[in-house]
Amino acid sequence: MKVTLLTCILGLLLLFGSCDSLNNASLPSSEPDSSETLNTSPDMQDVSASPPYNPTVTPLEAPLGSSKGVPKELESVWEAWSLLNSDHVDRNEFQAEAFEEFAIRGLINGVDDIHTSYIDPTVLEIEQEDLSGQFEGIGAHVKLREDGAILISSPMEGGPAEAAGIRAGDIVTTVDGESLEGLSLLEAVSLIRGPKGSTVVLGIRHLGDLDVVEISVVRDVIALPSVNLRSEPGAPIAHIRISEFKGDTAQRFEDILQDQVELGSKGLILDLRYNPGGYLQQVFEIADILLDKQIILIEERKDGELIWESEDGGLGAEMPTVLLVNRYSASGSEIIMGAFQDFDRAPVVGEKTFGKGTVNVFRQLSNGGGLYMSVGRWYTPMRREIEGKGLEPDYEVTARDINKADVMQVEKAEELLSDMIRTGQPQK
Repeated sequence: MKVTLLTCILGLLLLFGSCDSLNNASLPSSEPDSSETLNTSPDMQDVSASPPYNPTVTPLEAPLGSSKGVPKELESVWEAWSLLNSDHVDRNEFQAEAFEEFAIRGLINGVDDIHTSYIDPTVLEIEQEDLSGQFEGIGAHVKLREDGAILISSPMEGGPAEAAGIRAGDIVTTVDGESLEGLSLLEAVSLIRGPKGSTVVLGIRHLGDLDVVEISVVRDVIALPSVNLRSEPGAPIAHIRISEFKGDTAQRFEDILQDQVELGSKGLILDLRYNPGGYLQQVFEIADILLDKQIILIEERKDGELIWESEDGGLGAEMPTVLLVNRYSASGSEIIMGAFQDFDRAPVVGEKTFGKGTVNVFRQLSNGGGLYMSVGRWYTPMRREIEGKGLEPDYEVTARDINKADVMQVEKAEELLSDMIRTGQPQK
């Protein structure tokens, strides 16, 4: 929403003045009735007016207090907040958290940057857990149905939810007796998750049943692997997919790659399709595994330029490799792609990438939430721009049917790798 509550209220204050302290206003009689006419005498001095009224500003009856420390450009926002809290008829029902969050979102709406955003405390806690690569909970994928119900889309294989008898298609109605009706997906998830070893009682309506049954689930540590082997173990071409750059991604990738090399794999398909990015440090560590000592990216910030380089060649630096990307590959995925292309490290197959070339940092706020903000731009080693443009693959392979595109892209990568392994030469 582009206009926040605070800015709406401030605009009204500036246009009309204080709504309950106006001179020369039209007033209802002391015993209002829908059939009565309004007394519009200019001699009226009662200042308890409701519209209609003339937009004449009345001086404050008492000072608002000190705004010391408030930046000049935010003084009027502080004044609006102070007026509302001192005079508004429903001031006793105000929620301080709502003012705070609307104000923060209003500031961000004034910044024309889709990559700068506010993350509220509930969302932040869940996102931080997910990026760590594991969380403590019941082990099930959930989503919000169109009617607002919390749906189990699939229990994780071998997880506590599956062991307790929860199945795909089940609806979660309550958590420890508390109804989930009207809650957002993240609010529901925050209730379902909990410490390892603790028990949560879920109200479950199985698919096709009318009655709700209570199922007790003992929470456990649930792994969220960001690296998966998509080929058979020891296949001549190892197909490794990285879905996101989480806290343990580089180590998981190196472990899987090491296993495949020892089992006889000669080539690598590095699959970064649908990978939105993640921790930049993990991107660097993966680059260390696959590149010799080379520039990974060039970063520009307000105080100058920073050049990031990989370390000396790692485990996969000499391994024939093809990179897979698509239109949803972004951020860290584009960093790796840009370096691979600029140094002819590996051909890229798929679709033009998303185009996210901003350097973002996270700053914690005192309310438990945080500000995710853009602080710079990054470029490929050859200074190609990424932001808003994306990167073109060396071999464009796409189809309207996403499943067909998936297969065609893998087939093209295998074709290129087979030639590279046979001839010992990279294919571009």
